[in-house]
Amino acid sequence: MIIYQAKDWAGALRHFHTSYSIQVLLRRVGFVSVYGVLLTLVDQHVIDVHLPFDGTLFSLLGITLSLLLVFRTNTAYDRFWEGRRQWGALVNYSRNLAVLLDSLLPDEATANRTYFARSLSNFALALKGHLRAGVDFAELDDTDNGNEGQSLSQYTHVPSRIAALILRRTQALRQDNLVNDADLITIRLYHQALLDITGACERIKKTPIPFSYSFFIKLFITVYVLLIPFVLVKSYGYFAIPATTLAAYALIGIEMIGDEIEEPFGLDCNDLPLNQIAQTIRRNMHEILGVPPLTSEAPKQEVDFIKVN
Repeated sequence: MIIYQAKDWAGALRHFHTSYSIQVLLRRVGFVSVYGVLLTLVDQHVIDVHLPFDGTLFSLLGITLSLLLVFRTNTAYDRFWEGRRQWGALVNYSRNLAVLLDSLLPDEATANRTYFARSLSNFALALKGHLRAGVDFAELDDTDNGNEGQSLSQYTHVPSRIAALILRRTQALRQDNLVNDADLITIRLYHQALLDITGACERIKKTPIPFSYSFFIKLFITVYVLLIPFVLVKSYGYFAIPATTLAAYALIGIEMIGDEIEEPFGLDCNDLPLNQIAQTIRRNMHEILGVPPLTSEAPKQEVDFIKVN
């Protein structure tokens, strides 16, 4: 995710060329500009190439295309914001569960406190990997005497396995009379919320915008951009080149924004900073339960934040 000063207009413009998305957009717009130059030169020096109708039809098509792009962008942002809401809820539920366990477990119950602090941390880190390229077992805290990574690697859905182990441990607490039935019910509510969040994130990831809708918009934009110089060259001459370039920049740019934010769990510069959120949960779990974090090995860090001054 790009971190920037929203009010620093000039600062944002200074970093215009540093964004990978902008670089891809400029390359695509560059192809359209070259196409517009060639078409204009042919019209001005070789043969009249303008289409036999005025700009009224293109104005109507432009309105239709604008409505489609608005719907496309809003839908993509809804997916982005829903993903952020789910990870915000994961932070809250993890803290609530840790606070509840801290109140129930005796101060001398170091083993149980350590287990829950590490397991809740592992759940967030495993969910992050599950939504991306895969779980990195090296960054998970050990809760099983060095066998954590090996045992979890046998499962295809690691977050669910970690959640199952957490619930097993809470049942053991009930058998040891460290929690009563009412406490166990409350713990289960928070525990169920963790799996509900996992399912919601999987729904977002595995249900992209329908292909036919995405294909139609891309085809519509392509045809519109390729045909608009034929209409503009008659009235604007060489000024049709910058006009075509600006139209292509706006239309292609809006579509690219939708493509980038509709899948918020990736590693693109505008995706959610899942690694930082997971590390925040890890710190909070250890602080609340009074367990010192592992310091022998520094956890693997990913660049989720790109700061723009």
